[in-house]
Amino acid sequence: MPNRLTTLTRYTIEEEHRHPGSSGEFSALVNVVATATKMIANQVTRGAIAGALDTVSSPAGLPEDVAPLRRRLDAITNTIMLTETQWTGYLSALLSEEMSGIHPVPVTHRRGKYLLAFDPLDGSSNIDVNLPVGTIFSVLRAHEDAREPAPGDFLRPGVEQVCAGFTLYGPATMLVLTTGSGVDGFTLDREIGAFVLTHPRMRVPEDTSGFAINAANERFWERPVRRYVHECLDGVEGPRGRDFNMRWVASLVADTFHILTRGGVYLYPHDTRSPICHGRVALLYGANPIAFIIEQAGGCATTGDQRVLEVRPDRVHQRVPLIFGSRNEVERIERYHRAPEEGPNFDTSLFGTRSLFRPAQR
Repeated sequence: MPNRLTTLTRYTIEEEHRHPGSSGEFSALVNVVATATKMIANQVTRGAIAGALDTVSSPAGLPEDVAPLRRRLDAITNTIMLTETQWTGYLSALLSEEMSGIHPVPVTHRRGKYLLAFDPLDGSSNIDVNLPVGTIFSVLRAHEDAREPAPGDFLRPGVEQVCAGFTLYGPATMLVLTTGSGVDGFTLDREIGAFVLTHPRMRVPEDTSGFAINAANERFWERPVRRYVHECLDGVEGPRGRDFNMRWVASLVADTFHILTRGGVYLYPHDTRSPICHGRVALLYGANPIAFIIEQAGGCATTGDQRVLEVRPDRVHQRVPLIFGSRNEVERIERYHRAPEEGPNFDTSLFGTRSLFRPAQR
């Protein structure tokens, strides 16, 4: 390995040295999480071979009609994150998308001063078609008293995170990390088995000509989102005066990494399908860590009505709308949400703005 490359271990130790009095527990925790994601990367790259000989039950009541490979890897990756981190003495409790409640560190292990929330396999529906997936994690400080961990310990706004990151399992395995002083990206060097710093000080461009959204849900979007997307699709002849590109990977980590490297806006907005469920992205182990990373890289993250990192959670598996990316575009979308009745009408009747008849040719 060239001397100019910095391993994650060296990176975290050097960060600790910048804070006199640090115990070293935080850097050790980050490296433990990184080790768990390396193990997950190995399972993901095995594809249908992973866990093929094991009997794996569906985690958190996952329906049995979900593809078997997805069921296996959801369970395997969740187990890896639990077993590789709970014994370290750095954590008090864990929260996973694959578990209905929190997981206090067993009393047989020493409990530490941090809480870990994670989605062990974001985008797992992509597994069956061999598209990118990832792991998302968020670290909070545990309460200082010695009481038994409770779900309420996790119910804090995202501004209280001390660390957030995600691992992207693609052609290369990438780890993106923030501890509140910028965002750095690491690539797994399989020859030495270590993450090395390859993308220092990642920044989201303030302007962009790209956005990511699931266009199949348009009929459920609120007016501000429809207005924004239609203006982009109108291209150079529309009010924006330029052409935009649209993409959708259905993997939060993949779209986030694309925005960190090339700019763009990601929209998973509130829709009208359910008056009870206001959003689709898990707040504590999805929206919060991604928002923390994006803001530290110079971008913005909003629910449409509120800064994501200021949302006060009321339950551990709460879901919210999520819009993030290049600052100027996100701020435009926020302005549209503040004035929802402005903009064009969206008449989808048969002979409204859409017609069976072509315009007259000249």
